[in-house]
Amino acid sequence: MAYFDSSCHCSSERRQNSILYSILKNDSQSAQLGNQPRTPRLALSMRACACGSKRKVSLRSPQTTCKAASAVLVKTLKFVKNVPCFRELPVDDQHTLVRSSWAPLLVLGMAQDRIDFETSETQEPSMLQRILTSGQDKQDSQSNNGGVALTDVQGIKMFLRKCWGLDISTKEYAYLKGAILFNPDVAGLQCQHYIQALQSEANQALNEYVKMIHRGDSARFAKLFLALSMLRSINANVVAGLFFKPVIGAVNMEELLLEMFYGK
Repeated sequence: MAYFDSSCHCSSERRQNSILYSILKNDSQSAQLGNQPRTPRLALSMRACACGSKRKVSLRSPQTTCKAASAVLVKTLKFVKNVPCFRELPVDDQHTLVRSSWAPLLVLGMAQDRIDFETSETQEPSMLQRILTSGQDKQDSQSNNGGVALTDVQGIKMFLRKCWGLDISTKEYAYLKGAILFNPDVAGLQCQHYIQALQSEANQALNEYVKMIHRGDSARFAKLFLALSMLRSINANVVAGLFFKPVIGAVNMEELLLEMFYGK
């Protein structure tokens, strides 16, 4: 039985809205979204490189990819808002969880919607170019996208391919989202024990579902858990720099997220 902190603002009698119930309730909505036409998959040919951390890349089709990523972000935030357990948390905890989980949830949503992307290497400006362009106005300089590290992009690509190789179902994606959203290790949570219990329920529900549906694949749960560990290593600044900065510029993503989440 999960332990709930007595100082938590979340009442134990609300426990009936468990993560399993909440996610299954949203599952029908996710299934409807899954029936919509998917963004065509784009091929990416990329070789691993020892100097990948120094090499910078950016999207080849930023308008198309950023639009697709924005649509996934909207669906992701809608999913989170429709989880009763999440709505019962104190507002500060809601803010904290959204800020800490939006990037991995976005990438997970991109995997679910089969959104792929192409990148190209970003050339560093020469010293002469820097001198000649130093007089440009601030707006022009902010509009330039310096790209993100190649190794970081490769990590995202590896995760996407991992998910597609596992052929993850709609319900499995929903349980994975619950495990990512309810992260008790985030600092500053008021209802840490309650959130830990919710994450445990999501993991348990995923395990039970896998055992029921994939009886012949005893290693599937471990494979999904490995995918989760890959997802947690993805940096939010990389996600913002790759999928949003090329179009909206250097916008504070946390402020944008809260405005999208709580705005009317």
